[in-house]
Amino acid sequence: MNARWSKRLRLNGLGWGFVLPSLLFLVLFTYYPMLKSVWLSLFEKNLAVRDPVFVGWDNYKALLSDPVFGQSFRNNLWFALGTVPASMALAFVMALLANKAIRGKGLIRMAFFYPNMIPMIAAASIWLFLYMPQFGLFSRFISWIAGSEVNLLGNPDTVLISLVAMTVWKEAGYFMIFYLAGMQQISKELYESAAVDGIGAWRRELRITVPLTMPTTLFVAVVAITNAFKWVDHLWMMTKGGPNHASSLLLYYIYETTFHFFDEGLASAMTVVMIALLLLVSWIQFAGWERKIHYQ
Repeated sequence: MNARWSKRLRLNGLGWGFVLPSLLFLVLFTYYPMLKSVWLSLFEKNLAVRDPVFVGWDNYKALLSDPVFGQSFRNNLWFALGTVPASMALAFVMALLANKAIRGKGLIRMAFFYPNMIPMIAAASIWLFLYMPQFGLFSRFISWIAGSEVNLLGNPDTVLISLVAMTVWKEAGYFMIFYLAGMQQISKELYESAAVDGIGAWRRELRITVPLTMPTTLFVAVVAITNAFKWVDHLWMMTKGGPNHASSLLLYYIYETTFHFFDEGLASAMTVVMIALLLLVSWIQFAGWERKIHYQ
């Protein structure tokens, strides 16, 4: 009995030894900041008070009457609706092309993945030049179609869709890697059997590839939605949330509230709202798709 428990203790100790460093980082940099944000959201902590004052739900009530928060929240929802489906669809098509290519397969994959290798600040600088009025390629093209000068990043009606286009270009190659890995796990015999039965190429992709890559789609969807709410550096580089908060996203407004207005209590309340929203959306995705997904 003692020998068996001693062996089990050694095995469990070895397992915990491997897990403990990652678990420590997870607690320090994920769970502790989340709990700290929940705690600070119940206090008034800004430059007007020397010590934090407990105010309960007042910070959350203040968010309901904050027009900038409301606009940033709506902007983020539209930003997610624009980037998530488009980047996932483009990534799926790119993965199909990269998986089916016979010659130059490595070159095609590298070309598709290359935008993800560029840091977001560098990518934002490139697209900032492309959107530059009078000189930028995209601005000149849109101005030629519209027949008048267009400032894509300076117009509240076009600034958000311009950021969506840049984000889709940046993210699609990253999601393509996951789809490509999922497609390569599908047995070639399924496609050969379908071809023998006279099923066309498009129907084979629809009936075989799409259902069998649904686990990948679920994973990519969760990552894409999380990314849609965490981008902030491209806004700092390209628009600063303007014009008139037309491109301000939720995390950027949290950044402004914390480091420009120094209101940690209100910023913590916004952080809690964002985390709760992401958890709710992720739970809906898993609950709604889990039963429809084939893992084998």
